[in-house]
Amino acid sequence: METAPARAELETWVKQMAAFMEAKNVHWCDGSQEEYDNLCNLLVQKGTFIKLNPEKRPNSFACFSDPSDVARVEDKTFICSLRKEDAGPTNNWMDPNDMKKILHGLTQGSMKGRTMYVIPFCMGPLGSPLSRYGVQITDSEYVVVNTRIMTRMGQEVMPYLQKKSYVKCIHTVGAPLNAGQKDSLWPCNPDVKYISHFPEERLIISYGSGYGGNALMGKKCFALRIASVMGREEGWLAEHMLIMGVESPAKQKTYLAAAFPSACGKTNFSMLIPPKEFDGWKVSTVGDDIAWIHKSEDGNLYAINPEAGYFGVAPGTNYKTNPNAMETIKANTIFTNVAVTADGDVWWEGMTKEVPDGLTDWHGKPYDKNSGKPAAHPNSRFTAPALQNPSIDKDWDNPKGVHIEGFIFGGRRSTGVPLVYQSFNWNFGVYLATTMGSEMTAAAFGEIGKVRRDPFAMLPFMGYHIGDYVNHWLQFGRDLPNPPRIFGVNWFRKDENGNFQWPGFGENIRVLKWIVDRIHGNASSVESPIGWMPRYQDIDWTGLSFSKDEFAKIMTVDREPGKQELLSHEELFERMYDKLPKEFFFMRELLLSALWRSPEHWGLQPEIG
Repeated sequence: METAPARAELETWVKQMAAFMEAKNVHWCDGSQEEYDNLCNLLVQKGTFIKLNPEKRPNSFACFSDPSDVARVEDKTFICSLRKEDAGPTNNWMDPNDMKKILHGLTQGSMKGRTMYVIPFCMGPLGSPLSRYGVQITDSEYVVVNTRIMTRMGQEVMPYLQKKSYVKCIHTVGAPLNAGQKDSLWPCNPDVKYISHFPEERLIISYGSGYGGNALMGKKCFALRIASVMGREEGWLAEHMLIMGVESPAKQKTYLAAAFPSACGKTNFSMLIPPKEFDGWKVSTVGDDIAWIHKSEDGNLYAINPEAGYFGVAPGTNYKTNPNAMETIKANTIFTNVAVTADGDVWWEGMTKEVPDGLTDWHGKPYDKNSGKPAAHPNSRFTAPALQNPSIDKDWDNPKGVHIEGFIFGGRRSTGVPLVYQSFNWNFGVYLATTMGSEMTAAAFGEIGKVRRDPFAMLPFMGYHIGDYVNHWLQFGRDLPNPPRIFGVNWFRKDENGNFQWPGFGENIRVLKWIVDRIHGNASSVESPIGWMPRYQDIDWTGLSFSKDEFAKIMTVDREPGKQELLSHEELFERMYDKLPKEFFFMRELLLSALWRSPEHWGLQPEIG
C-alpha cells in the first residue's frame, strides 16, 4: 500500500459519492497498461469502440458520440464563484448554492448500474514543483482511457496527493441504468448538460456529457479555468498556449509560447517542419495546447505542458499540413467522430483528396459521397500520447520546465494586420494580446467572417474576471527584470481576389527566425505605428520566391482600417470597464495618434543610400 497523505480523506469522499450516486461498483484506477487494455476491450464489447485494423493502426480504436454530444457546451459552462463580480462579464455565473441544488437533484442516483472509476491524476511532470494534482470520479470508461493518454494518472500519483490540496472533479454522463436495461453505445444526457466550476473550493462538477473538454476534467476545466484562478492567487499563469523550441544551426535553443484562437493552426505550428532550405533549423514540441508559466528565482519564466497527450482536431490534418501529427497518430490512438474505412482504418475531410469508397460516417451509417455532408464531424478528434510525436522536445517532461523567451499572439485576419510585428514593450504586448481578434470560422459559433475578440485566446477558459486577468498579466511582467518579448503574427492575410498572401505552414520558420533573432538582439527592424517590423532584407528568403512588393503588401498598416480596428476595441473595453487597466486608455490613444499621423498606407520605406 502506497503512503498517500490524503488517502483516508479520499476514501471517505469516494464512499460518500458512490453511495449518493448509487454506483454499482467502485474501481480505483492504477494507470497500468493492463487496466487500459481491459477497459478498451470492455468498450469494444459494449459496442462503443470499434477496434481498428491492427496492421494499419495498431492498438487504436474509433468511436461515434451521440449527435447531441460533439463539442464543448459554452452556454452550459458556469463559473460559480461566491461573488458574481469575480466571474466577470465574459463568463456564465450562477450562485454556487443554487447550482449545487440543481446538480444535487441531477446527480443523485445518476451512476445506478454503472461502475464509478476513481482517477488520481497529475497535471505536469510527476513530482515537479510546477505541477498540480486532481482526482476525478467518473462513470465513463471512455473518460478513463482518454485520461490515461492525456495525463499522468493512477497509482504513481497517490504519494503526491496532500490533504485538501488537490482539485476534486466529479463527472457523470447522467445516464443511470436500471436492472436489465440495455446500455446505449454513447451514454449521455442528450438534453441536460452542466459544466460547473467552483473556484474557491477547487471543485468541478460535470453532468450529462461524455465528450472531450466537458468530460476530461484535466483538460480545459482544471488546466485553464481552475488553474487560472490558482495562478492568479499563487503568482503564475495558466494559458491556452502551445510551447515550442526553436533551435538554430549553431545549436542555440529558444523556447516560445504562442496563443491562437481555435482554427488558426496551433497544433500545426507547434509541430512545424522547416523547408529543406532551412537545414539545421529544428522545431520541437513541448506542448500544443496549454502552458503553465512560473517565475524562477533568477527572474526568468519557465513553462511546463500540464498534459501528457494531444486531443487534436482531425479534419484538415494530413501529411502536407502536419506530417508530425500524422506520425503521432499511427498507433495507440483513440479517434472520436471520424469516419471508418472499409478496411478498418480512419478517414476525415482533408486527409486525402479522394474520398475512399465504403466509408462508415460518424453516425455509424454507410456514407453517401453525394450527400454533400461530411463523413467526419468538423470537430472530430484524435487522442494520442505526446511521446509518439517525432518532434517532441527532449525537455518536454523536465520538472523544471523550459525557459520562455518570447510570446506570440495571432488570429485569422484577412486584412489590416501585418504578417509579423514586435510590441514596443510588455505593456503594449499585453494590449495586443487582450484585443486579439479572429474572423469566425465554423469552429466557433457565430457569424462567419465577423471578427470575434478573443483575449489571449482565453475567452472561453478564464476562471475569473477578464479585467483582473489582464491586470495580472500587466503586473506579472512588471516584476520581471527582463520580460520576454511579445510578437503579433497573422498567417491569414488575403489579396483582393481572396487568396492567401503568405504560404504558411513550414515557411513560417522564416518569421520564427526573425523573432528569435530579435529576442537575441541579432536582427534589425523599423518602427511602425503599431510596433517594430522587419524590413525585406531582415527575413531569410532562401528557397522562396517572395518579392519585395509581395512583402510590402503583407506588411502594410492601413490608416483607416487601422483606426476602425482600434475604435472597435471600445466594445471589449466597455464590457470590462470597471476593472480595465488605466494604461489601456492611454495606449489606445497613443496607437490612434500614431495611425492618425501616418500615411494612408503605412509601408516599409526604402532605405536611403
